[in-house]
Amino acid sequence: MEPLKKYKKEFPYSYTLGPFPTFELLSSHPKEVLGVYYSEEFREREKLCTLCEKLGVPCQPGQRVLERIAQKEVCYAAGVFRKYEGRLQGDKPHIVLVNPSDMGNLGTILRTILAFGIHDLAIIGAGADIWNPKTVRASMGALFHIEFEQFEDFPSYLERYGERREIFPFMLDGGTVLTPESCPETGCYTLVFGNEASGLPSEFQKYGKSLFIPQSDAVDSLNLAVSVAIGTYLFTQKNGR
Repeated sequence: MEPLKKYKKEFPYSYTLGPFPTFELLSSHPKEVLGVYYSEEFREREKLCTLCEKLGVPCQPGQRVLERIAQKEVCYAAGVFRKYEGRLQGDKPHIVLVNPSDMGNLGTILRTILAFGIHDLAIIGAGADIWNPKTVRASMGALFHIEFEQFEDFPSYLERYGERREIFPFMLDGGTVLTPESCPETGCYTLVFGNEASGLPSEFQKYGKSLFIPQSDAVDSLNLAVSVAIGTYLFTQKNGR
């Protein structure tokens, strides 16, 4: 492999910056790991090296490598892994994000939906890079337990997965106010959320049954990660995982 540099989207590989996501990567996708580096100050380096040896993953001290790829962040361990393709489960609930723009939000959403038992995420269009180390770190390794696919547009997603599932776009002008009582009961569903700044385009009103999370007039909208958390929680409580 070429000398490691600060991450760029066009790289065929990415990094786990920090011990926790690195251990999560090793436990879930060891075949995609190209190598692991650690600082001599890392207290669990023996545990890390033992696991890497068991999995056949190269593991070595690399303070300069860590400083180069983490830039100004303090980083005691990091994994280098190949980007890999995922495939959504057709018979399971999906979360769909349309043009998400914030990598921190994306990572938080990955961690949140996994906590509520959802393992399938689709991203529509361009936007935040799911492989960016900032996203990986914000997800606390949840990325490695999520199936993920990207689509050019929403009709492309529907063409593959739309059959026999109900679609619920979350919109500021949604038709139904979402509460624990009004939350739909459904066998298989997709929850759709828009961009942090603009939400979903009006055209999404034609897809399924639009929903609205009630809020006060003191703010214009909820944070995307918060909206996903509320919607996912209510649907998994009403319909199971």
